[in-house]
This record gives sequence, structure tokens and C-alpha cells, in this order.
Amino acid sequence: MDERSFDAGSLTRAAADTFTVRRVFGEPYERDGRVMVPVARVTGMTGSGAGRGDGDVGRADGDGRTEAADRPARQGAHGTGDGGGGGFAARVRPLGVYELGDDGARWHPAVDVNRAILGGQIAVTVVASVWALAWAVRRR
Repeated sequence: MDERSFDAGSLTRAAADTFTVRRVFGEPYERDGRVMVPVARVTGMTGSGAGRGDGDVGRADGDGRTEAADRPARQGAHGTGDGGGGGFAARVRPLGVYELGDDGARWHPAVDVNRAILGGQIAVTVVASVWALAWAVRRR
């Protein structure tokens, strides 16, 4: 039987390679004689777990019987176990770009159109709900 075990260190190393400053500040490039440095927000999380088990299958202590003990025992039955797993997730969102030139640095924020549309939809929903509530109360 193969001996397998979960290596949490490999997960940590993989996550560390992902969550680096290189993800926040992109490779600088030149445009119209100015150096541009893209900037992003990186958020992430990791999680892992491991387990191990051992023991014989048999009667429980006390008056009752375990569910496993109620079944006919197989010759040489015993319990073993090993297990583990983990993962990580990263989310990268562009924030903007620094423009570096002879006259200094300037910040150009990125516009998240989806967030702006969602904000407008929420505002319209709130206004429509308040209007509908006011109309219903006035009709009473």
C-alpha cells in the first residue's frame, strides 16, 4: 500500500509564490516617453487540514453496541486512516497606474464600470422602494 501524507509546506510555498509584491506592482513599461507602473489589489486566503485514524472494529464499552459491532466482523478487520487537503484562493483587482516622468509621478485610477453600474442599480432600487412605500402609506 502506498504511504501518502499531506504536505502543508508545499501548499504554503505555493501560496507564498502567488501572494508577492510582483502581483501588486506590475512590470513597468514605457509609453510616450513616460514610465507606467500598473498597480493592483491582491487579496487571498489559504486553508488546510489533516487527519489520521487508527483502531480495531469491535464492541463498544458499556451496554450498547456500536453500529460496526452489530455487523458480522470480517477476519482481521481493523481501522486505519490518513487524509489531508488544502487550497488557496487569490483575487486580483486592478486599481490604476502610476505615470512617472520628468515632472514627477501622477496617479491614474482604474474605473470599475461593473461596480459603478451596480451602485446605480442599488440607488434606483432604494429610491423606488421608498417611493412605493410612501405611495402605499399615503393611499391609506
